[in-house]
This record gives sequence, C-alpha cells and structure tokens, in this order.
Amino acid sequence: MLLRLAPLALVAGLCLTGPASAADYAIDTKGQHAAINFRINHLGFSWLSGRFDRFSGTFSYDEKAPEASKVSVEIETASVSSNHAERDKHLRSPDFLDVEKFPKATFVSKSVTPAAAGKAKIVGDLTLRGVTKEVAIDAEYVGGGADPWGSTRAGFTGKTSIALADFGVPKDLGPASKNVELILDVEGVQK
Repeated sequence: MLLRLAPLALVAGLCLTGPASAADYAIDTKGQHAAINFRINHLGFSWLSGRFDRFSGTFSYDEKAPEASKVSVEIETASVSSNHAERDKHLRSPDFLDVEKFPKATFVSKSVTPAAAGKAKIVGDLTLRGVTKEVAIDAEYVGGGADPWGSTRAGFTGKTSIALADFGVPKDLGPASKNVELILDVEGVQK
C-alpha cells in the first residue's frame, strides 16, 4: 500500500513552475533528495508511517507549458520500511504488497493541470499488485535552479490517498484504515 502513494508524489513534482525552458530530470535518489512516504490510520488511535527506500524515475518540465509535463516512477516494493522488522515482513507478504509476485509498482502521468501559486493536479496510472488505477496527486513546486555542483535542479512535493481495496490488498485493517496517504517529495537533476 505504501508503494501506491510514492509514485504519485514523484509525479507531482513535474508539473509546477521551475526552470525557464523544457527540460528532462532524473529523480535524485543517489543523493537521496527524494522520498516516497506513506501513512495509514491504526485502529483509529494513531498513524503508522513508512516509506519506500528504493525507487527511480524521471520527469520533464517546461515552465512555459507546465501542462506538457510528464512523470514516470518505478518503486521496488520489497524496499518498504515502517521501522519495524516484523511489520515490514508482513507488509511484504501476500496480505499486503505481495512483493514476490509483484516486485515493482509504477506511476506514469497522463495529464498535468496547472493551478495558481505553483500548484497543479497530476493525474496518472498507478500500478500496484498488478492492478492499474487512475490516481490524482495534488502537487506543488518547491523550487529550482542551479546547484553548487554545476547542475540544474527542480523540486516538488505532492500528496494523494488511495484505497487499499482498489489495488486488491486482501487484508482488512478495519474501518479507520481503508485508505493510505502518500506523501511525495521529489528533487530532480536535469539530464
């Protein structure tokens, strides 16, 4: 379930204001300037948080035509981490992510709709557990420009929520835990 949110966050980063011309970016996972995080309500009492440690992706962004932006992200589902080894083992099992059968989750954008103040809605296909569903990410441009090492960067943040049942997750966690929130923070390095 964590995987579902992460790809969305990465996609959100592509569609907002940034560099002055069309450019292609690689998500900076080498320097770990990107994160795919998730959270889900636990029994209506608190929030369980986690992340995906291994993912990759690209985006293209044109400040003059943000609606032409594109995002593509691939997540290694076995890299799910909730800071609890036994729970992570369960999250990797067929009850949740079924990482043996579905080692990758992906997000591919289909449209970017700009809004005011550097915000946008990114709509795309999220594939998780072999199920592909359209999701929408609320994205916001954080900043962009030259870095101290001679590259150009652009960063975005995004949020979305997905229903576990929509992606075939068989484990029922109770009425308070039907949806997972995905929080995506993405920084890209221009290619």
